[in-house]
Amino acid sequence: MSLGPYASFIVTCYVLVAVVVLLLIVWIIADYRRQQARLREIEASGMTRRSGRSATDA
Repeated sequence: MSLGPYASFIVTCYVLVAVVVLLLIVWIIADYRRQQARLREIEASGMTRRSGRSATDA
């Protein structure tokens, strides 16, 4: 398969897109872990989730 005279541009674009997608995945995983830790801190302090209550508890 020949990409012609634009081969370096095409390969560079694919590599950059792959790097950006991988960085986004890492960022999402890190943010998820931070949110989970923060939620554990909040629940440990005694707060409860509103979604855990029924409509009659409000």
